[in-house]
Amino acid sequence: MSVTLFKEVSYTLSKLLHDIEMGEIGLPDIQRPFVWPNTKVRDLFDSMYKGFPVGYLLFWANGAGDGHRQIGKDEKQKSARLLIVDGQQRLTSLYAVIKGIPVVRENYEKESIQIAFNPISQKFEVADAAIKRDPEYIPDISVIWSDSTDIFELADNYLAKLRTARDVNAEEQKQIRKAINNLDNVQNYPFTALEVSGSATEEQVAEIFVRVNSKGTPLNQADFILTLMSVFWDKGRSDLERFCRESRLPAKTGASPYNHFIQPDPDQLLRVSVGFGFRRARLQYVYNILRGKDLETGEFSNERREKQFKILQLAQSRVLDLQNWHEFLKCIRRAGYTSQSMIVSVNNLLYSYVFYLIGKYDFRVEPFVLRDTIARWFFMSALTSRYSGSFESTMEQDLSRLRDIKTGEEFVRLLNRIVADSLTDDFWNITLPNELATSSPRSPSLFAYYAALNLLKAKVLFSKMLVSDLLDPTTKAKKSAVERHHLFPKEYLRTLGIDENRDMNQIANFALVEWNDNISISDTPPFEYFPQYAERFKASELREMLHWHALPDGWENMKYQEFLEQRRKLIAKVTKEGFNELVATKE
Repeated sequence: MSVTLFKEVSYTLSKLLHDIEMGEIGLPDIQRPFVWPNTKVRDLFDSMYKGFPVGYLLFWANGAGDGHRQIGKDEKQKSARLLIVDGQQRLTSLYAVIKGIPVVRENYEKESIQIAFNPISQKFEVADAAIKRDPEYIPDISVIWSDSTDIFELADNYLAKLRTARDVNAEEQKQIRKAINNLDNVQNYPFTALEVSGSATEEQVAEIFVRVNSKGTPLNQADFILTLMSVFWDKGRSDLERFCRESRLPAKTGASPYNHFIQPDPDQLLRVSVGFGFRRARLQYVYNILRGKDLETGEFSNERREKQFKILQLAQSRVLDLQNWHEFLKCIRRAGYTSQSMIVSVNNLLYSYVFYLIGKYDFRVEPFVLRDTIARWFFMSALTSRYSGSFESTMEQDLSRLRDIKTGEEFVRLLNRIVADSLTDDFWNITLPNELATSSPRSPSLFAYYAALNLLKAKVLFSKMLVSDLLDPTTKAKKSAVERHHLFPKEYLRTLGIDENRDMNQIANFALVEWNDNISISDTPPFEYFPQYAERFKASELREMLHWHALPDGWENMKYQEFLEQRRKLIAKVTKEGFNELVATKE
């Protein structure tokens, strides 16, 4: 048998909470988003009260040595000896309820978890308005473990309140006191923890997690890394989460990360920091950065950890810099993209931010040039789905190409060359028309076409309003300002024997029109409605509109499949014209 990588350790609940409070066990700050529903917290207390098992805990020794101080200026004096790998939600639930501390939900709103207890039925419930009025319930069991609570006085007060509603006999009184005392004794509930050796690798810990986890689910890498940050660099993790929280709601005053493209999660921005600071795309490298692990020897070094931390600290400060953030988002708008609804791949946006920061700080590219360079890069990578699938490997390869780059001119030239190599004539003439042969409403090809219409300052079909104005995410009404209209309406196609959604909803059968025109056209055949709408415009305006919206001559009278084939080619052509608006700038 190989060397055992773990040991089994017994805890009481009170000991666990004490070690968490003292920083011995690294439970992430209670202000981290908490995902368990309150009903699950209720069930946890119910199981413990009844003496049922609630599962193993899995800890990992941090490997940095006992008593090692945290880096930075966090309040905790020590890094935790143990990191929580499995059991974080259970311990957070217990810590929040017993200590009476509110948690933060995924929307970053604070909430106190109030679990009620009925000593008569010995039943737990999530407290609501009716339960809080019911004298048979202790509305919030947190009071049981408060330092200011006398358990005997609490039982007396409960009985006095109950007697105002009904009579209480001696047997009930005895049962109630016993139930309250049993609830107080939950703090002596026994837990078993598996403590994995600090010499274990991240991969071994992940495999152990899967094998002992009854659901067989993989270890959530992002949550685990944020746990490490809570232990080694709590302020850095807090800064990440504050930025993400503020990106979700418009600020009433002052600067804010709020935008219409992305509401990032902490692990996503951490990925940007690692890409920018260390030229690495894999989130797993944060393990080594935070733990001071030497990639070559596998040994831990405090000196290395200090050095790596300083790089990460500087990188993150620049990632979260509001000026950098919004200047980068201007690159996305420069590429013709106007809102989150047009962003198919968040990874594409995040990795473009990495290149923006590298260009700005490492190669000092002039802002005007950098904006157009990143706009071209984003347009290309969005259109080609560059960072889908094995996105980390692709980004690793892209970052490795920067190793021999010394100047800003070389940086711009390299990115432009990759763009040109990706968007060849064969791509525009063959690949893109084929990719447009889909009914997917979230196609990267479709949104690249919309971006091109924005770049070309195109007007909406049958309208004198710009596409960019009607796709503006700040404009909201009951009806969308612009809608996707079936050029060959579905009911008309059914009269032609075409009734499959995958055929009727082809990208090439849609065009952007104002909502009132969409309603007016309804199921009218194109050869009837098009001449009527064409009369709105001069001949030159109509030609321009037909060009923008990729409508071939005589399209309204074409056979449907012929129309789709020709329009795909024209959409690809217009998309290329829009992209060329980005290329027609000096390096």
